[in-house]
Amino acid sequence: MKNWKYIPTFFVIILSATIMNAQIKKGLDSRQQSLVKISALTAIGNLEDLQLQLNEGLDNGLTINEIKEELVQLYAYCGFPRSLNAINAFKTVVEDRKAKGIADSEGEKIITENNPPDKYEQGRKVLEVLTNTPQIKPAPGFGEFAPRIDAFLKEHLFADIFASDVLTHQQRELITIAALSSMKGVEPQLKSHIAMGRNTGITDDQLIVLATVVETIINK
Repeated sequence: MKNWKYIPTFFVIILSATIMNAQIKKGLDSRQQSLVKISALTAIGNLEDLQLQLNEGLDNGLTINEIKEELVQLYAYCGFPRSLNAINAFKTVVEDRKAKGIADSEGEKIITENNPPDKYEQGRKVLEVLTNTPQIKPAPGFGEFAPRIDAFLKEHLFADIFASDVLTHQQRELITIAALSSMKGVEPQLKSHIAMGRNTGITDDQLIVLATVVETIINK
């Protein structure tokens, strides 16, 4: 590996603890690697390389709606500007491929409505599944200090966004870990999502591959 100066410290610790396994038992398939590459490039705002990876993702079998869901989810982690720029780039890619006669799969329909009796409770339960830990209301610390952000986290991210099953929880965590590992100053959130990812079945071997892919992307 070239250098890890752009990879958050915690991720380096994770790698140091697992890199002893010289043989990777189960890495990431081509679709998973495409999700990781698209996420990392969106997070750092590299639209030129992103367009190449969006094309590759479709070639690797990702559906249009899977990539749309990925880019929508990423606004919660890297902001509306990065997400909107990536969505516009993807729109151009899809239109160009269609003009060339390439028939990409639209994929499963994206759920756009989510009206449970208690949206906060819906998000709280999803977070409990991801963390395998009871979630009290409000969240300790930041949730007590700023209840509105706790509500947005539960009701919008883990309820509205996660209500669509176009992506699995494991895919969503791969996307989130890839984005956070590409950004500086988010080590606490990265640590939490690595734990959540493991709870969805992501292995240390897969985390090593993910880190290697991200390192290549951001140090290119």
